Amino acid sequence: MNTIKRYARLYRVLISQFLKVIMQSKVDFFMGLIGFFLTQFGGIIFLYLIFRQIPSLNGWTLDQLIFIYGFAQLPRGIDHLLTDNIWMLAWRLVVSGDFDRYMLRPMNVFFQIISEKLQPDAVGELLVGTILVAGSLSKGIVTVDAIHIILFIISLIAGSLIYTSIKLFFASFAFWVKISGPFLQPAYELADFAKYPTEIYSKAVRFIITWVIPFAFVAYRPASYFLGKGAHPADIGIECIIAVLFACVAYALFCYGTHKYESAGN
Repeated sequence: MNTIKRYARLYRVLISQFLKVIMQSKVDFFMGLIGFFLTQFGGIIFLYLIFRQIPSLNGWTLDQLIFIYGFAQLPRGIDHLLTDNIWMLAWRLVVSGDFDRYMLRPMNVFFQIISEKLQPDAVGELLVGTILVAGSLSKGIVTVDAIHIILFIISLIAGSLIYTSIKLFFASFAFWVKISGPFLQPAYELADFAKYPTEIYSKAVRFIITWVIPFAFVAYRPASYFLGKGAHPADIGIECIIAVLFACVAYALFCYGTHKYESAGN
């Protein structure tokens, strides 16, 4: 318990220092926020343009797709906000030797990486996701009761953990190849497929995003359950199991990689 309190206090101190730094450049902060907001707005415009040509996409209406799209933004936004610094592990920390400083401090290495910065741009994703989900609730297309609200929250947490685990898993390759961004980037971008019903994709794509890199479980599958489109509450349980398994595997690989780490020049 004392260890948890210590790390909670350290996290609060480190993040407060980071916020002081970014507020020194308020223009950059708001430009990043507006940029992400416009990106998400572009995705919604894309859906509207599709449905101007076809009234139904494989049995899914525009309102239902907007809910899936909005739901997908929430776990991704949480992951983006809290653990974005993992990208630096993939692209720069190992090859530059900057990872040395994490190895020298008497703290958990993974904690140091994720507590070094927040990603304020993620507020744009969370804001868009919240607006779209709230709009879907007002249209009555989503079941709302105590059980669904609890499962909704659990699904968001599990989905965020899946995002972080996949990111950590591929970023950890950097301990062997120095720069693992070329592995992480395409794997992470598969998440864009989860913003839409998987039935519209080929069998190969469906298999990959469901069982290999399971982004379908962070958006489409749980969103289908909340929309009452045939999914089962067990899908939320499967999502939680996948989240725990991927987290354990990714963290084990990361810890193994830290033991193999060689500083720059070695």
